[in-house]
Amino acid sequence: MVAAPLASDPELLVLLALRLKSFAMPEAVAESIGLDLSAVVPVLAGLADRELVKFREGRITGWVLTPAGRAAGAQLLDHDRSTWPVGVEPEIRGAYALFLTHNQPFLELCTDWQLVGGAASQVLNDHTDTVYDAEVIARLVAFDRDVQPILATLAGTLNRFADYGERCSSALGGIAAGNVDLFTKPLVDSYHTIWFELHEHLLATLGIERSSEQSP
Repeated sequence: MVAAPLASDPELLVLLALRLKSFAMPEAVAESIGLDLSAVVPVLAGLADRELVKFREGRITGWVLTPAGRAAGAQLLDHDRSTWPVGVEPEIRGAYALFLTHNQPFLELCTDWQLVGGAASQVLNDHTDTVYDAEVIARLVAFDRDVQPILATLAGTLNRFADYGERCSSALGGIAAGNVDLFTKPLVDSYHTIWFELHEHLLATLGIERSSEQSP
């Protein structure tokens, strides 16, 4: 492990945040990358001047990447990767490999939360069966216990991975307290949203296309 987690350029962080979230208001960008809003706003303005991001209004409002912005972000990620000290990339790749071993079980867990009886069932979970929900939540607790060391390893390599462990713990705590949306609901910081963002973050960081990803 590196002596201390490596910091990333703010421009890279903003472009990466929009890649992970697809669209976001400045406050959400700042929160997701651990920067002050006062630092994020001028970066967004500069990127907009270069037509790398744009502000979209309508049913869904927020900043989004342009195709040029996605390409620029990928270039910055490639450059960032080329500056890592020896040992950092193998550590991240090792954590990514472990992530993949947990990915399918987690997706199955999400399906069991949404459908009573899993993928073969057509019965939507309305969360009135507290015994069933408690069993699925107990499985998520065990899952979280298994993946927290992976998240800690990533947090020890790059600063931009630092918040995933806490975000997962927070979502899990909310689910246990009765907020059923924090399991799989999109557009909130649900466990599924966090896991999906981490997956994309790992792919982006390592320069792997999702279409070419190899499952274990």
